[in-house]
Amino acid sequence: MRRIYEIRNMQSNIYRIFVYGSLRSGFHNTFYNYISRYFIFDGLGSVQAKLFDLGEYPGAIPCTEDYFITGELYHISQHEQFEWVMKQLDDYEGVFVSTGEVPLFRREAVHVLFQNTTVSAWMYWYNRPVTNQPRIESGDYIAYKMGIGK
Repeated sequence: MRRIYEIRNMQSNIYRIFVYGSLRSGFHNTFYNYISRYFIFDGLGSVQAKLFDLGEYPGAIPCTEDYFITGELYHISQHEQFEWVMKQLDDYEGVFVSTGEVPLFRREAVHVLFQNTTVSAWMYWYNRPVTNQPRIESGDYIAYKMGIGK
């Protein structure tokens, strides 16, 4: 039996997502095509967090220190589709798990610094330990993969 990991800060009036890893447009991930079908790109933003290289993808963890990660901010094109679309993203991000398992990521509402203001968006935090994983100091996964700003 699969269950949905508790989604914290559930607010029905947030229709944006913030993606910082392999779902960014520069990676041409097949699931990015899904995002581009339902969401409209707003621009680059940043979130206070630390970013780690987990091998095939990065993982962000919240922090109180002065570290920020770079990502892309999107808003849904049609609000009535949002709940269904987010369930698909939750599934992709490993939020749905069997009883007793720990989800790979968890979705939470965050504050995104965007164009000299702060907006609310959904983001997927890595939900497992990052012990011994290399931190991406630049906070920008694309730059890191290109060898810029380890």
